[in-house]
Amino acid sequence: MNHYFQPPICGLVFDMDGLIFNSERVVQRSWDWAGEVLGFPQLGEQIYHTIGFNAKRREVFFRETVSPDFPMDDFNILTRKRYREIIEGEGLEKKPGVEELLAYASEGGYKIALATSSSSGHAGRLMEEQGLLKYFNSAVFGDMVTEGKPNPEIYQKACQGLGVSPANALALEDSPSGIRSAAAAGMRAIMIPDLVEPDEQVLELAWRRYDSLFDVLSLLKEGK
Repeated sequence: MNHYFQPPICGLVFDMDGLIFNSERVVQRSWDWAGEVLGFPQLGEQIYHTIGFNAKRREVFFRETVSPDFPMDDFNILTRKRYREIIEGEGLEKKPGVEELLAYASEGGYKIALATSSSSGHAGRLMEEQGLLKYFNSAVFGDMVTEGKPNPEIYQKACQGLGVSPANALALEDSPSGIRSAAAAGMRAIMIPDLVEPDEQVLELAWRRYDSLFDVLSLLKEGK
């Protein structure tokens, strides 16, 4: 437990896409490809409005914004197929500092959880393939919650899974909806932007705004 912080920090909760992996751009490419196949060009642009959404909330958005008859099931099948093709052909880049931060936190006795809007099958497979799952004590996926981000449910469950009070945990996020979710859960949320820069309202909710996970590593080391 780190007593440099008040209240002290003993848990870290990570988002995944755009925070652990440089995957939002791969998602965007897969959406563009699937949209062309289905007759909805430039669907990748919608990612700027849906970052942090789970599948349920994303479907509502697509039906309200793109088409009330949007073929979500077909879209999901195509995007998953294209996503796998891209990462199998090009690899999946980890965000700078993620492995160093996870190793330091694990060795330092912090409890670590994943709180991602991605499904358990997709996210669990990626984390295992990339050798990162070993650092995590628990995980909450998008298909394990009733309400997606910005609802606080996912972060509340993540803290419960760690046995840590939200006041004693840091949330690490790249999306405005994730910051809102973590703040509503009573956590100190750190914003590390990926595709979307936070506006003033989001910055007011965030405890810190950093450029990379190396900054979080430095924060923990300074407080040791």
